[in-house]
Amino acid sequence: MMKRSSIPVATGLYVNYLLFGMFNIMLASHMSFLTEHLHTDQAGISLLVSAMGFGRLFTLYISGVLSDRYGRKPFIVAAGLLMAVFLAGIPLSPTFEMAMVLAVLAGVANSFLDSGTYPALIEAFPQSSGSATVLVRGFISIGAAFLPLMIIFFMNHDIFYGFSFFIPALIFALNAIYLFRMKFPDMRVQPAKGQSGGTSVSSAKQTGNLKANDPSKPRFWQEGVCLILLGFTGPTLLYIVQLWLPTFGQQFIGITESESLRLLVYYNMGSLVSVFVLVIVLRKWVKPVHIILIYPCISLLAFGALLLFKSGAAAIICASVIGFSISGVLQLTLTVMSEFFSQRKGQITGFIYTATSLSYTLIPVFTGFLLKHSQISSVFMLAIIVNALGIALAVFVNFRYSAVFPTKRELSPQIVLDTK
Repeated sequence: MMKRSSIPVATGLYVNYLLFGMFNIMLASHMSFLTEHLHTDQAGISLLVSAMGFGRLFTLYISGVLSDRYGRKPFIVAAGLLMAVFLAGIPLSPTFEMAMVLAVLAGVANSFLDSGTYPALIEAFPQSSGSATVLVRGFISIGAAFLPLMIIFFMNHDIFYGFSFFIPALIFALNAIYLFRMKFPDMRVQPAKGQSGGTSVSSAKQTGNLKANDPSKPRFWQEGVCLILLGFTGPTLLYIVQLWLPTFGQQFIGITESESLRLLVYYNMGSLVSVFVLVIVLRKWVKPVHIILIYPCISLLAFGALLLFKSGAAAIICASVIGFSISGVLQLTLTVMSEFFSQRKGQITGFIYTATSLSYTLIPVFTGFLLKHSQISSVFMLAIIVNALGIALAVFVNFRYSAVFPTKRELSPQIVLDTK
């Protein structure tokens, strides 16, 4: 159930992530322009991307802790302004070194954005926090799809490429001012456990069902660590597919370059469909904790079929199913983590997205090593192994969830005994 008073704030938050979808692929989409402007090569642009990753990695945890202490608004507003500075500064940067500094600031802005936005959405819509966070993935996909169209339009009309930086920068800045004037939701609001009739720990305590040494209390070193590891496995699958699926199509299946690039289109279509499906089913029928187990099971079958059936038609189907089944898992992992540890939403956002940043930092190096010494199929075998690990982690998290948040049916016999 969504609170209407939170919709204006949520609108600004989603606009940020639509713009972030553009920001995320901005450097890669302007590779030829930037190499000439900054007097570097493709490796230099990759170094800029790495600088963004390091800036994000080393500030995520601290920004999450500070977000819990000082509120969500300062970090979200600061993120928008820093994003605007980066986007406006890159096309105007006189040297590569200046661009590196801006890239590090962009990574800091990214960590501010994540550590402020996800807790704010959970607090704005406590009864539908899963749907609220999954929508972020949808807006990122929309922004990523729109940027290439804008670039093609500017190229066809001989317009300076920098305008594709300047326009999102302007909107980021205006949106930051808009959010600065908004009233954010109360940080003390707790997410509804399971969003479909689950019972919270506090209510269970009131009925006398939890004792001080009861093992059904949330344990960070058990389900907490498992959820953080899911913050690594999920993005690993996403990165492998986005980076290597076209190469897989050409080298393993034997389709043309244009056909292999279309596999990413089908992948993104599946991703968008998944977002809308999740928004519907999470409101009434399914809990986020169940999705983080169901989806990896589906993606494991799709990855297996991708390696088993070497045909273009099978690849299209598998790419669509993979896009459907890995979209939103990271956001729902964060939602489940917030249910277990609701008093530290900013901090746990920092934990999970630090794991995500590690994935984006390590997996390119490791998959590059695999390709140097093996074939492209080995990269997708790695995806299957990581996928299986994610399933094992999700099974344990679901087991702990049923212990920490027992349903009303499970609680009712003890409640009856307590009243006698």
